[in-house]
Order: sequence, then C-alpha cells, then structure tokens
Amino acid sequence: MTETLAEKTCTPCRGGIPPLTREEAERFRAQASDWELRDDAHRIERTFRFRSFREAGAFVQKIGELAEAEGHHPDLLLTYGSLTIWLTTHSAGGLTDNDFILAARLDKVL
Repeated sequence: MTETLAEKTCTPCRGGIPPLTREEAERFRAQASDWELRDDAHRIERTFRFRSFREAGAFVQKIGELAEAEGHHPDLLLTYGSLTIWLTTHSAGGLTDNDFILAARLDKVL
C-alpha cells in the first residue's frame, strides 16, 4: 500500500539536496491539486477564503502548530477574509517533497 502525502511527515532539511524538477513537482501536485506551481516550479501557493479575520487567524494558529511539529515553515499572507500560503524549501533553492507533504496536511487541517 502506498502512503499518501497527507500520511507522511516532513524529513529534516540538510542542505545540498537538489530541488524537484518541474516534472517531479507535477507528480507530487497530483496529491495537492488545489496548490499552484509558481516561480518556474520553485514554490507552491494556495489561497484559502474565510468569512472573517478571526476565522482566518484561527487557521493560522493551526498552521503554526503543524509547521512546528513538522519542522517546515510556510510563508503566510493574512488579509481580511483570506490567507495565502507559499511553500518552498529554502535550503534546496526550490521545492522538495516536504513542501507537498505539508501542503497535503494543511488541506486536511482545513
């Protein structure tokens, strides 16, 4: 049985790991289909919509807890009614499987 991305956990980043190619990123994105490839497949992004700033803020809190547990931290832009999340692995200079694992897990949190 193949484990889904949402069932995996992030592995510690060690530098020197090459980023995913566009083709590899597209394969991972199949399990995180609401996320868009950006910056020539060097990051993924998704915007979540909320009815209120408070609701969006509560989701940010959940993201923070998950990010700390996974040791992989997204960039966030919180505005009234929406939250945009960017994922990339800075030490790799692009996307790694950790970005897609965290994206899939964030999808489940919402």
